[in-house]
Amino acid sequence: MDSTVSSALTATDLASARSAFETDRTNIVSKNAVTAQGLRAVARVPEAVAANAMTFDVEIQQGERCDQERSGRCWMFASLNAMRFRIIKKYNLKSFELSQAYPLFFDKLEKSNWFLGNILDTLDEPLDGRLVSFLLTDPVGDGGQWDMFRALVRKYGVVPKEAMPETACSRNTSDLDRYLTRYLRACAKRLRDAHANGSIADELEAMRKDMMQKVWNLLAVCLGEPPEHFEVRLRDKDNNLVLAGTFTPQEFFAQAVDMNLDDYVSLISAPTADKPFNHTYTVSCLGNVVEAGQVRYLNLEPSELKRVAIAQLKDGLPVWFGCDVMQSYLRDEGIMDTAALDVDSLFGFEVEGALDKAARLDYGESLMTHAMVLEGVNLDADGNPTLWKVENSWGKDHGRNGFDTISDAWFDEYVYQVVVDKKYLTPEERDIYDNEEPTTLAPWDPMGSLA
Repeated sequence: MDSTVSSALTATDLASARSAFETDRTNIVSKNAVTAQGLRAVARVPEAVAANAMTFDVEIQQGERCDQERSGRCWMFASLNAMRFRIIKKYNLKSFELSQAYPLFFDKLEKSNWFLGNILDTLDEPLDGRLVSFLLTDPVGDGGQWDMFRALVRKYGVVPKEAMPETACSRNTSDLDRYLTRYLRACAKRLRDAHANGSIADELEAMRKDMMQKVWNLLAVCLGEPPEHFEVRLRDKDNNLVLAGTFTPQEFFAQAVDMNLDDYVSLISAPTADKPFNHTYTVSCLGNVVEAGQVRYLNLEPSELKRVAIAQLKDGLPVWFGCDVMQSYLRDEGIMDTAALDVDSLFGFEVEGALDKAARLDYGESLMTHAMVLEGVNLDADGNPTLWKVENSWGKDHGRNGFDTISDAWFDEYVYQVVVDKKYLTPEERDIYDNEEPTTLAPWDPMGSLA
């Protein structure tokens, strides 16, 4: 049977659909409102807005808001915001900002080297196979994960923003990404062609080194050269000089940030059948710094992610987290709440409510798209969270002075990852994280998505 013919929409089908729509007065009201004002404006629930007041039982005060502008560096901004908080607190500063262009330079450099390594590892794989096609899709995109940022800081340290300020290409990374990606795809072709023509491993490695020199040149043209050392003079709120001297990036991180990177672990919450809770996972081909290895996650129930996040907030430290930011989101108000948009009532059938969290992951409807920082939480009489304060990286004009809120129900549905000090894990959780051999997920698994 020709399925195309048997499933074709007929004139009768179209007439029936039109009649069914027009005979329901609710459809007409919804059509008139949405076509005039837009879907999200009409679906907006004012009571949900009222429930998201910016008052918190546990709250951290941060410096000036940061703005990632037209770049996909949210994971870097979230990580640097968590680190700069330590500097602001340690030295009693009014505000402070770490350079976002500095880790961007080395992330692009390391991702390029990681990509070329993956190409060399897959020389005998078919070009049109799923693996090589995946590797070629987005070799050096802006996104990343906490483990990847940790690897960058371990190797390269951090610098104040003044030591490597933003450039036109860091504020808007589209051209940088476009031309670096084009060059790397050309490199992939050259390596595969050379292999097919009989080049040996030493010859291919020499080609890779030459390619990496050109990557450095491209990045330096777009972002400037990263500093090897720099001068620092920090004054506190009372104008007292609290830190001065010449530092390397690694020295500055050790003295000013004073954070043991090995203490911080990545927890995910993915309720899919292939990822049982209370086990560790990694993702094939995902990383940036070769010697740092791949990412490592411990998969836990959402309640556990919330428990450890609250514990860290109560100890006065912010929490890096990753989520699917545009779901049930009132961007202008900076509100993420499952009750904020009633799309299903507007259409008269389930749209947002058609899939649960596991199904959204399995069927490509949701994954981690953005990283931010938790800086506050409201608790009910029993100590359970009701509302979370979030520092975003979209500038002070976004949301409420650069801050968002997320409801606890939204946390359950759309928060996929938090990073906390492993001292907040239970002994059993810590043992699993430290000692269990992680299950390797496919490169295209949703838990491999980059914020």
